[in-house]
Amino acid sequence: MDLIAQIEAEQIAALGNDIPDFKAGDTIRVGFKVTEGTRTRVQNYEGVCISRKNGSGIAGAFTVRKISFGEGVERVFPLHSTNIDSITVVRRGRVRRSKLYFLRTRRGKSARIVEQTNYRAPKAS
Repeated sequence: MDLIAQIEAEQIAALGNDIPDFKAGDTIRVGFKVTEGTRTRVQNYEGVCISRKNGSGIAGAFTVRKISFGEGVERVFPLHSTNIDSITVVRRGRVRRSKLYFLRTRRGKSARIVEQTNYRAPKAS
Protein backbone atom coordinates (compact mmCIF):
# COMPACT_ATOMS: atom_id res chain seq x y z
CA MET A 1 0.00 0.00 0.00
CA ASP A 2 1.49 3.32 -0.99
CA LEU A 3 1.87 6.19 1.46
CA ILE A 4 -1.08 8.27 0.22
CA ALA A 5 -3.51 5.35 0.43
CA GLN A 6 -2.23 4.52 3.92
CA ILE A 7 -2.76 8.09 5.18
CA GLU A 8 -6.19 8.16 3.56
CA ALA A 9 -7.16 4.88 5.27
CA GLU A 10 -6.03 6.26 8.64
CA GLN A 11 -8.14 9.39 8.17
CA ILE A 12 -11.23 7.36 7.24
CA ALA A 13 -10.71 5.11 10.26
CA ALA A 14 -10.38 8.16 12.53
CA LEU A 15 -13.75 9.49 11.32
CA GLY A 16 -15.45 6.26 12.35
CA ASN A 17 -18.38 6.59 9.93
CA ASP A 18 -20.32 3.48 9.01
CA ILE A 19 -21.22 3.95 5.35
CA PRO A 20 -23.54 1.33 3.86
CA ASP A 21 -22.92 -0.27 0.49
CA PHE A 22 -24.91 1.76 -2.05
CA LYS A 23 -24.56 2.65 -5.70
CA ALA A 24 -26.26 4.72 -8.37
CA GLY A 25 -29.93 3.81 -8.68
CA ASP A 26 -30.47 3.17 -4.98
CA THR A 27 -32.96 5.27 -3.05
CA ILE A 28 -31.19 6.55 0.03
CA ARG A 29 -32.05 8.69 3.04
CA VAL A 30 -29.27 11.02 4.19
CA GLY A 31 -29.51 12.50 7.67
CA PHE A 32 -27.72 15.85 7.32
CA LYS A 33 -26.89 18.09 10.28
CA VAL A 34 -28.33 21.58 9.78
CA THR A 35 -27.19 24.47 11.97
CA GLU A 36 -29.71 27.23 12.58
CA GLY A 37 -28.27 29.90 14.82
CA THR A 38 -26.92 28.07 17.86
CA ARG A 39 -29.05 24.95 17.45
CA THR A 40 -28.30 21.94 15.26
CA ARG A 41 -30.79 19.38 14.06
CA VAL A 42 -30.80 16.44 11.65
CA GLN A 43 -32.74 16.92 8.42
CA ASN A 44 -33.44 13.90 6.24
CA TYR A 45 -32.92 14.17 2.49
CA GLU A 46 -34.38 11.20 0.63
CA GLY A 47 -33.95 10.59 -3.07
CA VAL A 48 -32.28 8.54 -5.78
CA CYS A 49 -28.49 8.39 -5.84
CA ILE A 50 -27.63 9.34 -9.42
CA SER A 51 -23.83 9.26 -9.16
CA ARG A 52 -20.85 8.38 -7.00
CA LYS A 53 -17.55 10.16 -7.51
CA ASN A 54 -14.04 9.14 -6.41
CA GLY A 55 -15.09 5.79 -4.97
CA SER A 56 -15.10 5.31 -1.21
CA GLY A 57 -11.92 7.29 -0.57
CA ILE A 58 -11.66 10.40 1.54
CA ALA A 59 -12.52 12.61 -1.45
CA GLY A 60 -15.61 10.56 -2.35
CA ALA A 61 -18.94 12.24 -3.02
CA PHE A 62 -22.40 11.22 -4.14
CA THR A 63 -25.30 13.06 -5.75
CA VAL A 64 -28.89 12.57 -4.58
CA ARG A 65 -31.86 13.69 -6.70
CA LYS A 66 -35.41 14.10 -5.45
CA ILE A 67 -38.60 15.73 -6.66
CA SER A 68 -39.74 18.50 -4.33
CA PHE A 69 -43.06 20.24 -5.08
CA GLY A 70 -42.86 19.14 -8.73
CA GLU A 71 -39.32 20.47 -9.19
CA GLY A 72 -36.20 18.31 -9.42
CA VAL A 73 -33.62 19.06 -6.73
CA GLU A 74 -30.10 17.63 -6.65
CA ARG A 75 -27.62 17.80 -3.84
CA VAL A 76 -24.01 16.64 -3.69
CA PHE A 77 -22.83 15.21 -0.38
CA PRO A 78 -19.21 14.50 0.56
CA LEU A 79 -19.07 10.83 1.54
CA HIS A 80 -17.01 11.30 4.71
CA SER A 81 -18.45 14.63 5.83
CA THR A 82 -18.77 15.31 9.54
CA ASN A 83 -22.15 16.92 8.79
CA ILE A 84 -23.65 13.62 7.65
CA ASP A 85 -25.34 11.92 10.59
CA SER A 86 -26.51 8.76 8.83
CA ILE A 87 -26.99 7.16 5.42
CA THR A 88 -29.78 4.61 5.07
CA VAL A 89 -30.59 2.58 1.96
CA VAL A 90 -34.36 2.63 1.48
CA ARG A 91 -34.51 0.48 -1.66
CA ARG A 92 -32.04 -0.93 -4.15
CA GLY A 93 -32.40 -0.09 -7.80
CA ARG A 94 -31.46 -2.26 -10.75
CA VAL A 95 -29.66 -0.04 -13.27
CA ARG A 96 -27.13 -0.56 -16.05
CA ARG A 97 -25.30 2.76 -15.75
CA SER A 98 -22.98 4.21 -13.15
CA LYS A 99 -24.17 7.78 -13.73
CA LEU A 100 -27.92 8.33 -14.09
CA TYR A 101 -27.87 11.87 -15.46
CA PHE A 102 -30.56 10.92 -18.00
CA LEU A 103 -33.10 11.04 -15.14
CA ARG A 104 -32.88 14.85 -15.26
CA THR A 105 -34.91 14.92 -18.47
CA ARG A 106 -37.38 12.20 -17.47
CA ARG A 107 -40.75 12.70 -15.78
CA GLY A 108 -43.35 10.29 -14.43
CA LYS A 109 -43.28 6.63 -15.40
CA SER A 110 -40.18 6.90 -17.59
CA ALA A 111 -38.18 8.09 -14.57
CA ARG A 112 -38.92 4.95 -12.55
CA ILE A 113 -36.17 2.57 -11.51
CA VAL A 114 -36.91 -1.14 -11.10
CA GLU A 115 -36.24 -2.48 -7.62
CA GLN A 116 -33.54 -5.10 -7.20
CA THR A 117 -34.93 -7.91 -5.08
CA ASN A 118 -32.01 -10.37 -5.08
CA TYR A 119 -29.40 -8.13 -3.46
CA ARG A 120 -26.58 -9.77 -1.52
CA ALA A 121 -24.08 -7.70 0.46
CA PRO A 122 -20.45 -7.95 -0.68
CA LYS A 123 -18.18 -10.07 1.47
CA ALA A 124 -16.17 -8.13 4.02
CA SER A 125 -12.48 -8.11 3.26
